[in-house]
Amino acid sequence: MTQGSTQEPGSDRSGRTTADTVLHLFELQARDTPQAYAVIAGVHSLTYGQLDARANQLAHHLIADGLRPGAVVAIGTARRTEIVVALLAVLKAGGAYALIDVEVPLTGQRQLAALTPYVLLTDAVHHARLDDGSGLRVIRLGAEAAETAGRPTEAPERPEPGATAAVLFTGATVPRAVPVGHVRLLAAHEGWAEVIRPVPEDRHLITHGPDLTSFAGGWTRALCSGGALVVPERTPWTPEGIRRAVETEQVSVVHTDPAGATRLLIRDASTAAGSGGGSAGGARSRRDSDPALRSLRLVTVTGDRLFLDEQAALQARLRAGARLLNVYGPTETAGVGAWFELPQLPRPLDDPEQIALIGTPFPGCRVDLRDGEISLTPPDGGDAIPTGDRAEIRPDGLLEFRGRIRDRITGGGAVLHPHAVESVIRSHPDVGAALVAPVLDGDGTGRLVAYVAPPADAHSWPPGADLPDSGRLRAHLAGKVLPTWTPSAVVRLRTLPRNRAGQEDREALLQPVLTGKTGHGNAAGGSGKYAAASSSPPTAFGLVGCGIPLLIATGLIFFVLSKIFWPGSTDLSGVPHPWAFLFFVLYLFEGAAFAAGLLFLFGGRAWMVRNGRGERRGLTTAAHLAVVYLLVAWWPQDNFYRLAAKQDWPLQAALVYAFNIPLMIAAGIVAAYVTLKPPSPFDFDDEDD
Repeated sequence: MTQGSTQEPGSDRSGRTTADTVLHLFELQARDTPQAYAVIAGVHSLTYGQLDARANQLAHHLIADGLRPGAVVAIGTARRTEIVVALLAVLKAGGAYALIDVEVPLTGQRQLAALTPYVLLTDAVHHARLDDGSGLRVIRLGAEAAETAGRPTEAPERPEPGATAAVLFTGATVPRAVPVGHVRLLAAHEGWAEVIRPVPEDRHLITHGPDLTSFAGGWTRALCSGGALVVPERTPWTPEGIRRAVETEQVSVVHTDPAGATRLLIRDASTAAGSGGGSAGGARSRRDSDPALRSLRLVTVTGDRLFLDEQAALQARLRAGARLLNVYGPTETAGVGAWFELPQLPRPLDDPEQIALIGTPFPGCRVDLRDGEISLTPPDGGDAIPTGDRAEIRPDGLLEFRGRIRDRITGGGAVLHPHAVESVIRSHPDVGAALVAPVLDGDGTGRLVAYVAPPADAHSWPPGADLPDSGRLRAHLAGKVLPTWTPSAVVRLRTLPRNRAGQEDREALLQPVLTGKTGHGNAAGGSGKYAAASSSPPTAFGLVGCGIPLLIATGLIFFVLSKIFWPGSTDLSGVPHPWAFLFFVLYLFEGAAFAAGLLFLFGGRAWMVRNGRGERRGLTTAAHLAVVYLLVAWWPQDNFYRLAAKQDWPLQAALVYAFNIPLMIAAGIVAAYVTLKPPSPFDFDDEDD
């Protein structure tokens, strides 16, 4: 690849409107079609006229509250209809909106810390979760209803807006605030409009969380073109909820990520596998579209790489004439950059399972390659933005993805970009997805490990039964990958972990225990050479080992605290020896269990998810809280029981219902959690075993 390669910008958007902001476009729709649906959310649905009136009322309230032009307003609620009302109100009041993650309160708190907003619009439930005691100014979305009810429904006299229209977030672990101006947000919408050609009859559904760029910057695709935005009534989208909404609401455009597109479009594989029927290649050759999805005319997939064979499999599930776009859109450019669909190919390509195409720039965007890194000029003509992603321009003019710079593996003076190896691993007929990462041996050296998952339409049962072991994988890679780049061990997964943005999550990969033996693994060059760019997280066993002395010390502390909160509950002066010592040990264990419960409350759920136990989000949360209760309940329960009179039936009944029955329920939840999922979510194969 030559330094300074350039992909020509998209078209000049000859049909560009004269609107100055996306808010102007929305208000034109509200003026011309006030009775048309703007937001569809069951009983909470709003027409354009209703949405505009409610946004005007809240805008008047914000202005009266002292909102300055250009000030940032954070919006944190799970109700998508209220989110849309609020963000439009902020724009009408001359401010800049920022949507906050309320599903993961810790992420929401970090986003607020990165913002320092003028005010937070939220409801009572999420206020308690997001407020970290920093004195943030808050307006309750429920409490303000009485005040806004008397406000005018006409648009306020528009103050001169600030340069920033929205603040978007990027970064999965540490959120980074990215200001997006009015001009860029409008240019991004116009670029999308030219590519997807929205019409007022369209109903759009965005599967991403509201704090992610696809929603926070992508709502304009529906509301600035006269279409309707389909959102969940209360709770976040679930795979079944999305599918049901597409069918019942006749959704025509879905914006999603690779995993979401797979769950929506490729579902016959799991049905066939569960019934034990079907051939291994049946799903790949099947061209019948799903009747429930016949309303779809367009699916856009963004968030991560999409290989050609995956895109073709997804396209095959849509009815004839429907489009499926793979979109490359960084947060800094408001979600636009480059796009690709299969008709762009001038001819069929060999090895589609090894090729991930980004395609051509969005209208107004420009792509430059500087030492192989994508530098993207946004659609409003701002400065070029280094993306941290690698690519090359193919002879046919299409941009091909080559991996992320942050994923590179260094060691021994060599640099490995794992995307190159992962692409070749995918050419194995039984592998649908692959990640390559360094894992430390027991002696501190490292070797490359391949994490593999079956194709989404595979029919093997149990899932992944046909995945190759390390020997078969080495044989497949022989002559295609350098020996020093060949993984020496294989971890077989049902699916690769992904974060909320839909990206493959390398940090969430399970850390297998490697033997550290020498032999054929070293001969293959996999061990002792490569090290991760950042240190590996400590294992659970290490944390437990370090925590045992802490728990014992904490047990002693709680033994003392019992004497303060429950005087006399731990008095052993009347208990003969050796029973007094045994009860003393019991009290230590109760205090230690309480401390362990507190530790598990704050760190346990992340450990459960990291170890592959987070697929059923609701059950994982319930099991996490159940384990916490099973640990923390013993200390207060035993102290209360020891002080309660045996004939004090009201108190005895209260204790039974406050402690015993919840303990039984918690045990049942843990039993369901353990039995409904296999004890190990992966099958690990090490060549040295």
